[in-house]
Amino acid sequence: MENRVKNLNQLLLNFKNNQNFSYDDFYVSKSNYFAFQLIDKWPKWEKNIVNIHGERFCGKTHLSNIFLGKNKGLKVKENEINNEIYKKFKLYENIVIDDFKNKCDEKLMYSIFNLVDQSSKYLIINSKNPINEINFNLNDLKSRSKNCLFAKIDNPDDELMFAIILKSFSDRQILIDKKLIDFIIKRIDRSYGKIADFIYKVDELSLKKKKAIDLKIIKEIL
Repeated sequence: MENRVKNLNQLLLNFKNNQNFSYDDFYVSKSNYFAFQLIDKWPKWEKNIVNIHGERFCGKTHLSNIFLGKNKGLKVKENEINNEIYKKFKLYENIVIDDFKNKCDEKLMYSIFNLVDQSSKYLIINSKNPINEINFNLNDLKSRSKNCLFAKIDNPDDELMFAIILKSFSDRQILIDKKLIDFIIKRIDRSYGKIADFIYKVDELSLKKKKAIDLKIIKEIL
């Protein structure tokens, strides 16, 4: 991987005590490398529409924030899409639709796809499941949804789990021993959502007991 991919020592030095979604705070591993590479090599995409998919907290929003930090564009959540938003899309080269669940009007969504194609724009759609597996009612949209680049973010490997746990605690201004992180990794489900829930519960219990996070608190939550 490129020099930009951070090793864990750099990670320990560079994480700040707040929530960061910048380029330097995204840890690249084999689990998310393809999606990261796509974002990084824009506009050299094979297709104008990219669907980044993976479970909650896997980094889809972080990646799209990195993309928009480098390239001007507009990001909206799917539940914000309406005719006024569609008009705004016409003003931007790059569009990001976050948290897509197929809740908006399918005809409007199809119009967005056509706008991207006809005006040589670029569209990133973040979703939990790949959009080509969504059972759209509109046949034209169903067909169009298959003609995208698909970038799956897989379940985290050990290094990515370490990075996520470290960053999550750092965002909460909590220092934690690396040995405790290793202990957690060996016992927690390999899931972004489970990791996020675990961090929240550990922090909550620590505050409730008014004591620093230690092995006893971690075992209690596990």
